[in-house]
This record gives sequence, structure tokens and C-alpha cells, in this order.
Amino acid sequence: MLVGGQGTRLRPLTLTTPKPLLPVAGVPFLAHQFARLRDVGVTRIILATSYRADLFEEVFAGGDFDGVELIFVTEAEPMGTGGAIANAAAALESGPDDPVIVFNGDVLSGHDLGAQLAVHLTSGAEVTLHLVEVDDARRFGCVPTDSSGRVTDFLEKMPNPVANQINAGCYIFKTRVISTIPTARPVSVERETFPNLLQAGAHIQAYVETAYWLDLGTPATYVQGSSDLVTGAIASTALPGAPGQALVLDGAQVSSSAQLVDGSVVGTGAHIGDAAIIRSVIFDDAQVGSGVRLVDCLVGFGAVIGDSSQLERCVIGDGAVIPAGQVLSDSRLWNQDGVLTITSE
Repeated sequence: MLVGGQGTRLRPLTLTTPKPLLPVAGVPFLAHQFARLRDVGVTRIILATSYRADLFEEVFAGGDFDGVELIFVTEAEPMGTGGAIANAAAALESGPDDPVIVFNGDVLSGHDLGAQLAVHLTSGAEVTLHLVEVDDARRFGCVPTDSSGRVTDFLEKMPNPVANQINAGCYIFKTRVISTIPTARPVSVERETFPNLLQAGAHIQAYVETAYWLDLGTPATYVQGSSDLVTGAIASTALPGAPGQALVLDGAQVSSSAQLVDGSVVGTGAHIGDAAIIRSVIFDDAQVGSGVRLVDCLVGFGAVIGDSSQLERCVIGDGAVIPAGQVLSDSRLWNQDGVLTITSE
């Protein structure tokens, strides 16, 4: 599990908490990933950490998730996706041809992981990639394949993509392939490892399934992913409650006249007044006053939003205090040296 990134697009929330540990639909996002892996029979997960690595062991104390063993391996310096995989490989306990599943730690996917593993095992491929089809691949690098599903190239962004298939961030490697990745310098599997394997004649197989797929790297996609999990648009056995319009965690206090809709979440210890919370995520211990309207917002741990504020598509940092009557959209808000700082997207 690749979880070493700094999550800069989600600042200020990630100034204190690594992106994979931020609460999504009531639990740290990694819990949803762990549950998917557990549900297909995985019993041991290695976390390739870097940024604020100590917090991963703190959140998942004891190195266990519902019977799945968690191993924490830290990079002293970030070495790219390939470097992170190679560094974490030191903790593998697998034979040279055994499969190793590699997940990007910020992708929410509903694809059939068991089916991808079956394709990998039956095809004999060195690597099997999950690909998704998109309507417009110009924003992505595309991955063309032949009639048998073998990958033929890895192409960067281009005005007229030759395929509508893109890399979805879940790979299955034969263990011995990982051992060929350099460890002394940064390496990108997408830009170096995979193209080099193709050039050497290696078999890279595609598993194409256009199931639910979302990169939770931006505030907009973070809110969407959390909402989709709460409403049941994508299932997760880690969801701490039944799917519905909203998820209110134990210990939260919500006014009987508050409106909570479109997959909103209210964290433990949070206080919600007579407010409208629409497709927003309220972290633990936050306070939302009366007359407040929040749409597509992320409200950090312990933040306070004053009465009658109207916020849309805003990210409020941990502990930030928003005065009453604020009207803002597409902004990030946090306290710095006791002063509220507001920046526009």
C-alpha cells in the first residue's frame, strides 16, 4: 500500500494528518482499503510510508486490522512509486513467482480484485494492471492493449489519445519483478519500470474493468468519495453504519432541526446546530452553529463555524475558528498565529 505522499492538494487538512488517514465516511480512508483486501483473503499488508510515518502506527496501533497483519516500512526520503515499492519489498515473505498486490493509497475503487488476481495467475504475466475506460483520456496517460489484453505501450498525455484506457493504480507483480527496481534513486513505475519491462519483452497484462473508480486527491473528489460510500454508491464493509443520507458517529450532538443530506458525515464529539449540511464531512469535535449552510465542504478536527455562515466547496483546517456570518466559496481557511487565513482556489 503506497501511502507516503504529502497530500498537498488537500491542505490545510494534511498539514497535520496524512491523506490516507483522513476520515472518509466515518473511518480513516485506509480502513476501506484494508477491508477490500481482507475481503478477498489478504492476510498481510505492508504500508510504504514516508510523510508523518509515525501516525500510521499510532492510528493502527498493534499492527492489526481485523485479523490482517499490518507492517510499516518507512522511506527516509521519497523515491517515487517504484522506489517506495522496492523499499517495502524488504518486508515481503513471498517466493519469486508469488503475486504481490500494490495499491495506491488514495484511490477508491470498486473493481473486482479477485478477478484481477485470477487474470494475473492464469495469464502468467510479470505484472497485471487494472485499467479503466474513460470518455476523455486527454487528461491522463493512456495504456493501449492488443486483442489478447497484453499491454503494448505506456503513453503520456496527448491531444489525441490512441486508447481510452488509463492506469487505475492497482498492480499485481510477480515478486521477482519488484527485486529489479533500483533502490538508490527515485523511480516511477509508470514512466520507467513498466516501459522498460515492455522494451525487454516482458508480459504485462491488462485487467480492464470500468467499475467505480475515484482518486481522492482533491477536496471535490474527497467529498464525492465520502458521500458515495455513505449513500451506498460504492460498498465498503468498513462503513460504520448502514448506507443512507447521512452518517452520524457515536458521541456527536445534532440539533433535531438540522438538515443532513447527500451523504454527509458528522464525526464523534461534533456539535451541529440548526444547520444545513449538504454533502459535507464534519470531522471529530468540530462545532457548526445555527443558521449555517455547508455545501461540499470539509471541516477539520475541532474547527468552529459561527452562526449564519454560508460556505460552499471550502476546506476548513483543524481548529480554525470561522466568525459568524461568513459567506465564502472555493476557499481554504485555517488559523495561523491566531489569525484566520483565507485563500481562494
